This record gives sequence, structure tokens and C-alpha cells, in this order.
Amino acid sequence: MASPMTDLRQAHHLARVIVEAALGRDPGVMTPAESLSHHVYVGADIVVKIIPVAGHSRLDREIALAPALPAGITAPLLDSGLHRLDGREVRYACYARAPGVAPGAGLPGADAATARSLAGQAVQRLGALHRWRPAGHAGRTLGEPLDHGGFVSRAALLAGVESLAAADRDGVVRRPLLDGLTAIAEGAPPHARSVVPVHADCHWGNWLASGGDVTALLDFEWARLGEPVDDWFFLIADAGPHLETVLDVIARETVTSPEVLRAECEVREAAYLTSDLVIALADPVTHARMGAARLSRLEEVVTGGAWRRPAR
Repeated sequence: MASPMTDLRQAHHLARVIVEAALGRDPGVMTPAESLSHHVYVGADIVVKIIPVAGHSRLDREIALAPALPAGITAPLLDSGLHRLDGREVRYACYARAPGVAPGAGLPGADAATARSLAGQAVQRLGALHRWRPAGHAGRTLGEPLDHGGFVSRAALLAGVESLAAADRDGVVRRPLLDGLTAIAEGAPPHARSVVPVHADCHWGNWLASGGDVTALLDFEWARLGEPVDDWFFLIADAGPHLETVLDVIARETVTSPEVLRAECEVREAAYLTSDLVIALADPVTHARMGAARLSRLEEVVTGGAWRRPAR
């Protein structure tokens, strides 16, 4: 959800004030960047994220983890804290701007060779994250409960499908789709493991690349303890026409069966879709924004068998 700070001119002014304090100089031209949950402004060499203190606490999570993350994975954190403006307190984080641009959902404009290269580099960076063994404050932060909407257990996914059916008073979700979700849940593992640090939101909009080289993984607000496939899922699911290429790269790089990857991805997407649809049905504004898209994707997963092996 968007933050309560709706005066964008005020947010832009505040961003400049914060960056001037962090850098000790005029940051130059700063432009807003798209974000559903923060005000984000980008300058030539710095990025600032702002959210009212009364908003969600995920930026706190990112700030706590940033200094401890393995070197080279993300953009360096330069400054963070609280700032008061006109009686309103906001939390902010300033980062050095990493080179490059986000490849974007579906890897638009990428050919198969580029998609393969980006996927291989992304898996290597994620491997460094998954091998990280955080201690102290970072370890405690990753272990804190987080309602992430992903796969937790077979029982939780079955309960989620029941909640979706109960929330769907107007019959928006057809019975065959609910039955298909139930079938996926019944075939899911009993429990998800919490064994390694995962980013848990590493779709292609949260990566940066320059000249064909991956330069950074951004936005660690959803980071938690999980399984490596919790991250691999996002690389594959967000690859658009390059899905099979990215899946093949991950299978080879991680020595994982493609069939196992497909099954694990199907379970995770079922969990996210179920969670998102429950939220959408409870909030008309959210439903208008994402409900139709999630319902369409649910049709593809259940009826179209999106995660089944393609015909050869």
C-alpha cells in the first residue's frame, strides 16, 4: 500500500533535506522512482527511501540488515534514521546509487543469451546470500516473524484456500480454481524449512544490471530465513518469455531437478496468489488494483498448468 504521506512536493523537499544532511552537499537533481510502499528519490549518486513512522516497519528490517550483508550484494547504506517535518516523523534510508537499471518484469528486450547470463549471475549472488551465516542483530532480525504471504506449510496453505473460499462471497473465484488450489496444497511438502537467509522478493525489478553485468540486488525489506528455492522462484516466475531459459540455468547452477523446481515454484505461487486474493477480496481498492491480475494468473496456474513441463 502507498504510504500516508500523500503530498509529493513535501516528500521531495524532505528527500533533499535528508540527502543534504547525509552527503553534506547539494544532491543535485533528484527524480521520483516508482514504489508502492515508499517515497523513493534518485539522484546522480544517491537514493533515498522515505516512509512515515506510522507506516509498515519493513524499512527498519532492511536498515538493520544492510550493514551486515555480504559485500557486493547490494548498494551500500550511507545513512538512516528519523526526521521530523511539520510535526510528522518519517523514517529514511540513504543508499549509494549502484550503476545500471533494473532488467524489469519479463526481462523485456533481452535475448535468450542475455537472459541466460543475467540468470546465472543472479544465482551466483543469491548463492552468496544463502551461504551467509548472520550473527547478532542481523541474525535476530532475519529470525523475526514476518507475514510474507509465501509458502509455510501444507496445513497453512490448505487453511489459506479455505479462507479464500470463505472470503469470496460473490463467487469471484470459480469452484474449479479452488479445487485446483486444494490439489496443489495437498501435494505440497509438510513444512517449509527456515535454513538460510533469503531475499524473498528478488523479481527482476529489484535487480540492477549494466552492460550485461548484474551490479546489485535491492530492497531487502522482505528478507527472512527460508529455503533457496524461495528466491529462485522469483527469478523464474518473473522471467516472462524466458521462463524456461531461467529455469534451466537455475537447475544447472544449483544441481536441482527441473521437475523439483517446477513443483516447488507451483506451491509457492499458489501460496502467494491465495494470500493476495484474500487481501484483494477484503479491500475494494486493492481488488481493483491487483485482484483481476491475480485471478487471471490463478487460471493460468490451475487450468493452464503453467508450471507443468511444456510439450516438446
